[in-house]
Amino acid sequence: MTERTLQVMADAFPKLLGYGIRVTIPLTILSFALALVISVTVALIQYANVRILRQVCRFYIWIVRGTPLLVQLYLVFYGLPSVGVLLDAYPAAVLVFGFNEGAYMAESMRGALESVSRGQTEAGYCVGLNYLQIMGHIVLPQAFRTAFPALSNSLISMVKGTSLAASITVTEMFREAQVINGRVYESLGLYCEVAAIYLAFCTLLTWLQHKGEKRLSGYGR
Repeated sequence: MTERTLQVMADAFPKLLGYGIRVTIPLTILSFALALVISVTVALIQYANVRILRQVCRFYIWIVRGTPLLVQLYLVFYGLPSVGVLLDAYPAAVLVFGFNEGAYMAESMRGALESVSRGQTEAGYCVGLNYLQIMGHIVLPQAFRTAFPALSNSLISMVKGTSLAASITVTEMFREAQVINGRVYESLGLYCEVAAIYLAFCTLLTWLQHKGEKRLSGYGR
């Protein structure tokens, strides 16, 4: 690397990290929260085996998992205005990321729910609990414990996936790197720097995941 490249990287690092903390991380958190709500709802509908709603959920999962995330972003941000639905770039990104990851997480949650013995549900009814109480106090806590590694992986994947928001003009970390590169033309150094920051974020989340898994398994308390 040349002296100029190192100087550009040094100047760009605070800006890139700032956008990562102020935009990329909040975008990830909001999208993941939406995805979590969607996934639990869809998984519970399938677990309850409500025939019509179950088919709707399967259709949603089929569509979302069968189409590229980038195409979904373009459809919502560039396509919906043609039918009168206008969304700013940031909420459009949150909506698309949430619904996209929600489909994958719903399958993880469904598998986790089905891993809980049906006998525990029957036992709950026997002691006088209603369906919502059984779900909230017996089934869901065990399901979340089982699904924790898969959900954590989804969160880590989402951190990296938010870089696609740059394609619909969201000024997050990767978009800022593109803007800076457009002025200084130091692609290798800047994009390596962005990759290193993403790696740092994901490494921290991986460490937290391992700590969480140990805690859930009864170790490291």
